[in-house]
Amino acid sequence: MKIHFVHFGDAYLPELQAYATHVQSLGDQAYIHRNLSSLPSDAAVLWCMCGQVSNELTLRYPTAFHIHEYASASVPPLAWIKDQVKRWRQPIPNYRIFQNAWVRQRLGFTDEVPFEYRDMGIAPYFFCDPESQTNPEFDFVYLGEMRRLQHFVPIFDTLAFLRRTVLLVGQIPENIRQLFRHHTNLTITGNVPHPEVPAQLRRARFGLNLVPLQSPYTEQTSTKLIEYCAARLRVVSTDYSWVRLFEQERGAQFAYIPHTMNSVIYRDFFGPQLDQQPLNTPTLHSLEWPNVLAKLRIWRNLDLKRETCP
Repeated sequence: MKIHFVHFGDAYLPELQAYATHVQSLGDQAYIHRNLSSLPSDAAVLWCMCGQVSNELTLRYPTAFHIHEYASASVPPLAWIKDQVKRWRQPIPNYRIFQNAWVRQRLGFTDEVPFEYRDMGIAPYFFCDPESQTNPEFDFVYLGEMRRLQHFVPIFDTLAFLRRTVLLVGQIPENIRQLFRHHTNLTITGNVPHPEVPAQLRRARFGLNLVPLQSPYTEQTSTKLIEYCAARLRVVSTDYSWVRLFEQERGAQFAYIPHTMNSVIYRDFFGPQLDQQPLNTPTLHSLEWPNVLAKLRIWRNLDLKRETCP
């Protein structure tokens, strides 16, 4: 069977490589497409990472098995409106996959299309020997979407005041770089290939899980947080609904940044007392991508098409 994964957006989706590896382990073939022109005329299984799906895809492949996957609801600005547009204009697929029940409810599909949930996973190479972290170079590391750091300038001002060293793993947009231009405590890696990210994380003692207090961020899995845990970092997080539930379910213990943006409170929180907190990082081998993907029911649905697929 040939499965064609379609992703036209610019969002970074590590699950695409995880899917390709899993499909190949089943003895099938996986292809990842960034534009319509690369799709073959005989494509029988089209797996769209949504985004808005083009009606042209449905018209060109009326007999194909169409899967729409929503790893996230829309993000600001105008997130709610964008989700409504998807519900109204999206062509109807044969199957849907959502990150969780909140994402499905937010998108609001009410038809009879079969669906299931697929949470975020972790690449196996993130799991490490704790002995490899005996001499971290940095106090904190932040991994992920750098544009969101504009919401957390007071935190970084405090870390600079306290001379706490911070490693930023990723590419910094120029406007964010300007916000931090006087912060000599920051080290920026630039873009890093995903297999090299765990080694970068292990250069620090704490992972910063900085999540804006707005939908959909507060209701969805924080990929950076579960990757921090896999790399055995202690976690310092903003306080919101998903992370509290995750902490409870996993028997973890994280440090929560106070909601009040007050320099005195921040300096006390990020001071020496933070190093003494008895934080606990959960073991998350159940979230390795092979384990997450093996549980999906979609493979059984595709088995029904196997005999007719080229």
